[in-house]
Amino acid sequence: MEKLAISDLENNAAYQNILSRTSIRRFADREVDGALKEAVVRAGMSAPSGVNMQPWEFVLIDDADILQALADALPYAKMTAAAPFAVAVCGNESRFLEGEDSTLWVQDVSAASENILLAAHALGLGAVWTCLYPHADRMKAASDILSLPEGIIPFSLIPVGYPEKEHAPICKWHPERMHRNRF
Repeated sequence: MEKLAISDLENNAAYQNILSRTSIRRFADREVDGALKEAVVRAGMSAPSGVNMQPWEFVLIDDADILQALADALPYAKMTAAAPFAVAVCGNESRFLEGEDSTLWVQDVSAASENILLAAHALGLGAVWTCLYPHADRMKAASDILSLPEGIIPFSLIPVGYPEKEHAPICKWHPERMHRNRF
């Protein structure tokens, strides 16, 4: 087997998508096709989950009044008002594991949130992860605005749309933070 060099990954689309993704907070005034919206949510549902419980629910929001209400209520999600759509990623308590593993849902919906960000970028869209969980005030506001039933926990809100302009990714590679075999 040939030895792989990082330079060999320059033409690997999946790897480059990860490295080039940026948080987009300003969106062009342009609608997003329904098939692209569904593709973004489908990517979220393709995330790994512990014991394959898939403890997530997704609320796709493309109603301008609801997007505005979320922007007004959530201190770090003001850009939602200008986004053509957003996805609320939620945890469904009925599919949480029990006992010591009861909080693993957070990892599962985090993976789903990241899949949404990566899919949006791969599809030529931009997105940003805004935090709802574990902030009680943000969770309540999102629950009320989205009419979430009991047992559905709002975790993240991801505004999505076409980027207003290109953004260069920030290099986050810090080799001094990588440790081999032991810290």
